[in-house]
Amino acid sequence: MEEIDEGPNDIENPHDLMLELGGFSLSPLWCIYRVPKRLRQGNDEEAYTPQVVSIGPLHHGKEHLNGMEYHKRRYLQGFLRRTKIKLEFYKNKVELQEVKLRSCYAEPIRCSSEEFLRIILVDAAFIIEFLLRYNNPKFRDEDDYIYNKPWMHIDVLADLRMLENQLPLFILEDLFDPEKYFDYAYKPSIISLSYAVFDTPFFWKGSKDDVLEGKRFCEVKHFVDLIRTACLPPKLKTDVREVKSIRTPSITELHRAGVKLKAGSTNNLFDIRFADGTLEIPGLEINDHTEVLIRNLIAFEQCHYKEKFVSDYVNLMDRFVNTPKDVELLVKYGIVENWLGENSEVSTLINKLGKGVWIYDDDFYFATVAEDLNSHCGTHWNKWKANLRQNYFNTPWTIISFVAAVFLLILTFIQTVCSIISIA
Repeated sequence: MEEIDEGPNDIENPHDLMLELGGFSLSPLWCIYRVPKRLRQGNDEEAYTPQVVSIGPLHHGKEHLNGMEYHKRRYLQGFLRRTKIKLEFYKNKVELQEVKLRSCYAEPIRCSSEEFLRIILVDAAFIIEFLLRYNNPKFRDEDDYIYNKPWMHIDVLADLRMLENQLPLFILEDLFDPEKYFDYAYKPSIISLSYAVFDTPFFWKGSKDDVLEGKRFCEVKHFVDLIRTACLPPKLKTDVREVKSIRTPSITELHRAGVKLKAGSTNNLFDIRFADGTLEIPGLEINDHTEVLIRNLIAFEQCHYKEKFVSDYVNLMDRFVNTPKDVELLVKYGIVENWLGENSEVSTLINKLGKGVWIYDDDFYFATVAEDLNSHCGTHWNKWKANLRQNYFNTPWTIISFVAAVFLLILTFIQTVCSIISIA
């Protein structure tokens, strides 16, 4: 079995020397970034820092991640054993892509060419094996540490969702040959294997053709980008009109103003609607992995995309939820599925997710919803109706009391009128 040498840490090729001398410029290939400080401040650092496995050069060599390096090498051995191709072949393939690979990182990678290529090859083989073993147990070894250790693959999966812990997807596609693994007609691609691994309740649940065969997946940069792409429906609305304010009342305030709450009827997370006094919000499952997932989607959007759909969604939910009472109403009406326990945990999480997130008022995706809600709540008639319904018509006994009070008022009025007539 061939081994990959550790490689020296000195700068030994022209490309590395250029970086050492400051020759690092903006690249259109940038897609892997350090999470901005404004998003880290006051937030859990573990949401952005891998806990069990490093992928790529940004966190490579950290002491708490070194234990997984042995198992990554074992996965590389499994990869070579299955493909029956010598290590040198894959070394050459990665070497041909070195400049492009380095250009994907939004900061200079200050390690030697040999070390950089070794990191990429080991990590790429590890990911390919991880995807295969996740999708089909027949690829797992009897002594597979990751899949035979309780929940270890879940911990690895969480780390693979982090923006700073990515490999460009093109290198996985370049090294993966489905013909070496599958002997039946359907041979899955890296995209389809990854989609199955990273499938979450946030994914848009369209048909397979819509989801995987669409052109939008052809330009996916890495796993975080793939997850974001899979969350978005093929067509997003474009009729964003100019509005006065994107601020909205909280769910409790909306409820007091007579707004009816309803779980969304579509499978599109971004399909939040307000019409005829009813606010429809698609269902949202909040569990132990929600924070890491959403934080890294936001971080990628904030660094990479002009259209900030996830950021706008989180900003709107942050405005809706201020207290545990807001969460209680969302749970009551089937909009939020709370796996964290206390409603206070959910409200704290949602409020923290919006911290440091930049949005643009003139390009806010939910601007129309926000304006319509503000308009509804600003109408005194709607507030009066809601107050009447909530305080006087919420139970049969209060309805009876109200009717009795009105009846007595009418009798008193009639008696007064009769008294006046008799005096006259």
